[in-house]
Amino acid sequence: MLSGQAGYGAETANSSWYTNDWGEKMKVLVTGCTGQLGFDVCRQLKKRNIEYYGAVRTDFDLRDESSVKNFVRKMKPTVIIHCAAYTAVDKAEDEKELCHSINVEGTKALAEAGKEVNAKMVYISTDYVFPGRGSQFYEINDNKEAVNVYGQSKLAGETVVRSILEKHFIVRISWVFGINGHNFVRTMLKLAQDHDTLKIVDDQIGSPTYTHDLAVLLCDMVASAKYGTYHATNEGVCSWKDFAEEIFRQAKMDITVIGQSSASYPTKAKRPLNSRLSKKSLDNAGFQRLPDWHDALYRYMKELKLAKD
Repeated sequence: MLSGQAGYGAETANSSWYTNDWGEKMKVLVTGCTGQLGFDVCRQLKKRNIEYYGAVRTDFDLRDESSVKNFVRKMKPTVIIHCAAYTAVDKAEDEKELCHSINVEGTKALAEAGKEVNAKMVYISTDYVFPGRGSQFYEINDNKEAVNVYGQSKLAGETVVRSILEKHFIVRISWVFGINGHNFVRTMLKLAQDHDTLKIVDDQIGSPTYTHDLAVLLCDMVASAKYGTYHATNEGVCSWKDFAEEIFRQAKMDITVIGQSSASYPTKAKRPLNSRLSKKSLDNAGFQRLPDWHDALYRYMKELKLAKD
């Protein structure tokens, strides 16, 4: 629920200040540092010798405005990469106030504190801000119509960030998988241990996002002044069924995957059928697109194997 706000504890890179091309010294605050994305962002910052602090819940609680602001004022980061969020999509339908408190009010407190200390801010958003109809690739400014509480909260968070901070990056992602957390890939591999046939939804179309690849892009962004809204997923599109079949193919597991409609697999929160996101915003800003999702999955599977060995 509070993604990345509990676990390993805060960690700080033992490094000298990193200076970008404009002579700007960087000191990065990463929220949700033990979640899938936050974990890889911290790894990438460390690799680049950029000073960072990975915050956990004992540092501040996103539901407590004064806690958030006091921490940011004390640390005085030059960049905030906000990876922490309420991400329990189905549970959010019953916990609207809690979801709003974390994803909207918590984000607002971070943005206001960031403005006080003149920090840039990266806000992680979602494909769920769109209605999910048709088969077009959504552009960044296309009509927003979130179909569930989680999506509504992330859309409201976007609005808050834009209204408070000029120096912001809003990055919409989808179908996230990374080494440090639960995700669709891990779920499929676990289910395959006890089943030789699985039914997977085949009418939701989108793009997986490997947090390792996304972390590289986010670190490139914060070293720039190319503020704005972006879509960032791995290249290519697929259904959840396609994704599952590729997981089993790469894992060399003989699993039969049967497609089923979203209607035949009802969930408390409605999911968009179309999560195709256009990457024109990345192209226009001169940022490199993320690699193809098949390649990303291949590298992730190798990472999983190494983690087990």
